[in-house]
Amino acid sequence: MLIGTIKEIMNNEYRVGLTASNIYELVEQGHEVLVEKGSGVNSGISDEEYQEAGAKIIETAKEVWDRVELLIKVKEPIESEFKYFRKNLTIFSYMHLSAHKELTAELLKKGTNAISYETLLTKDGELPCLKPMSSIAGRMSAIIGAEYLQKAKGGSGILISGLPGVKRANAVIVGAGNVGENALKMLVGLGANVTILDVNIKKLGLLDDIYKNRIQTLYSDSENLEKAITNADLVIGAISLPGLKTPKLIKRKYYKKMRPGSVIVDVAIDQGGSTEVSKPTTHDDPIFYVDGILHYCVANIPGAVPLTATEALNNATFRYISLIAKLGIENALETSYEIKTAANIINGKVVNENVAKSLKLNFN
Repeated sequence: MLIGTIKEIMNNEYRVGLTASNIYELVEQGHEVLVEKGSGVNSGISDEEYQEAGAKIIETAKEVWDRVELLIKVKEPIESEFKYFRKNLTIFSYMHLSAHKELTAELLKKGTNAISYETLLTKDGELPCLKPMSSIAGRMSAIIGAEYLQKAKGGSGILISGLPGVKRANAVIVGAGNVGENALKMLVGLGANVTILDVNIKKLGLLDDIYKNRIQTLYSDSENLEKAITNADLVIGAISLPGLKTPKLIKRKYYKKMRPGSVIVDVAIDQGGSTEVSKPTTHDDPIFYVDGILHYCVANIPGAVPLTATEALNNATFRYISLIAKLGIENALETSYEIKTAANIINGKVVNENVAKSLKLNFN
């Protein structure tokens, strides 16, 4: 199969879809790999390393798009890339189609296949391609939140850990999935007073057993959410429903009772966001205020740490890339449960029920 990867052009996105070591494996398996010049430099991978692994370095992204059968990306294509869509092309990347109507419409119009990391599900319910990036995003959300609480950064001016004789910051995590777990780990380590909410009582019980009296676990209903959030200095939006838009559980009416300069880090922004006012921001312009509350809604948080993120992502995705390359997309869909769950659009039809439901489209 002819496979390719390109330089990501989303704002401050420094990850790359394929590492040199994974390209070496693909070439050994008999595939041809094209890499746009300079694609890996921000992830610490030079063009020379790619060449040594057996890749062909291509001058322009257009040529890669035009030639390959399987394009490996990190983030969903942005508007300037829509012109490259065509039949007989499969894109394998994070797609987040339920939050991107225009992207979905273009993929359907052009007949381009979309295979999404974030909906790839194993039979035991794991999300192996989403997990490493959500782990990074969860850990970074705690660090970012602590930073933006500083007065010089626009926050309220509270130290996340407090000091002897001075109270700690109240941190609230909405959602106890992988993002929430990793945010919790960091916030406990930073010394915050942490509350985590979810509807999964079993998961809350496990976290309670691990952290004991160092955290507060609460069932996520409207009353508990409002009480926790209105008393919070830092809120992490960590809700994840694969393929579906994120429910707006963090209500604007809560802001009236919050301390001005309190911070909301909305990690769920890729799927539409977990507050009523969330909108995607960039690493260049990461924050905005609503009713005195600072919102951080960067849609590609792990892109800021590409040396870690690219390797972690490739470790998770390579087995599926290799399978598609070996079998072809049609046979891979027939034989692999995981690839079938990752398929969002195939041959001009939406084949993921949650994506269709979110966008009110026909499900095939």
